[in-house]
Amino acid sequence: MVFLGTGVLSPRIPMLEATPEGEGSKAARKPTGLQVVKSPRYVAFLKLFLESAEEHFMVGHRVNYYIFTDRPAQVPRVPLREGRRLVVLEVPAAARWQDVSMRCMEMISDFCARRFLKEVAFLVCADVDMRFRDHVGVEILSPLFGTLHPGFYKAAREAFTYERRPQSQAYIPPDQGDFYYMGALFGGSVSEVHRLTTACHQAMMADRANAIEAVWHDESHLNRYLLDHKPTKVLSPEYLWDEQLLGWPGVLKKLRFVAVPKNHQEIRSR
Repeated sequence: MVFLGTGVLSPRIPMLEATPEGEGSKAARKPTGLQVVKSPRYVAFLKLFLESAEEHFMVGHRVNYYIFTDRPAQVPRVPLREGRRLVVLEVPAAARWQDVSMRCMEMISDFCARRFLKEVAFLVCADVDMRFRDHVGVEILSPLFGTLHPGFYKAAREAFTYERRPQSQAYIPPDQGDFYYMGALFGGSVSEVHRLTTACHQAMMADRANAIEAVWHDESHLNRYLLDHKPTKVLSPEYLWDEQLLGWPGVLKKLRFVAVPKNHQEIRSR
């Protein structure tokens, strides 16, 4: 039996706007409507996330849902299948959404050492402003996996919004880079995720000491790490999509894990 853990990151809204052809990274993925974990919408996102996971995620396998939050009392109670449990992990609040995003690497690294290595075999780290819409099973599991960013899967390397300042630990030169990975879905064995998150956290601390913050925060450091440590599996954008922004191109046969509308009424009506 495979024991699975779902490490859930902060409820940030994925940035899915592709860079226009021929333009640089400054034009790409301007943040709109971003929110932090304190938002009341967090509960709505999490409830839908868990309900859809129970329908589509690793069905038939044992799963621990690890929920990082500064408001444990607001975590909804969702009926779970046999062999699956919800584990709420209280973490400190943060004032900026950037800090919420970046501290995820530190929190995952810390809890890998404290308990995940003893409790599960794999971690699937995912943002909660998403829902499962189709089967997501053991086919995604690998020692280390990343997911192609849906806004850049057809783009040339020059359009990737990597960190381009050499002063940052996340720096990727213009002539390097394989893919642009999104920070909303990655994972692998607990030991590999521990190495990844520890390295990214240490790199962010080095940047902070030098008074620099990577352009896309933890996602920038994730891309640097996956350039240096090639993932053993790369998931296609069908595992991370936003139909509202990007439609449904014919190249994608299924949409498995998708962004939910950021309007609260839309979330409640689904």
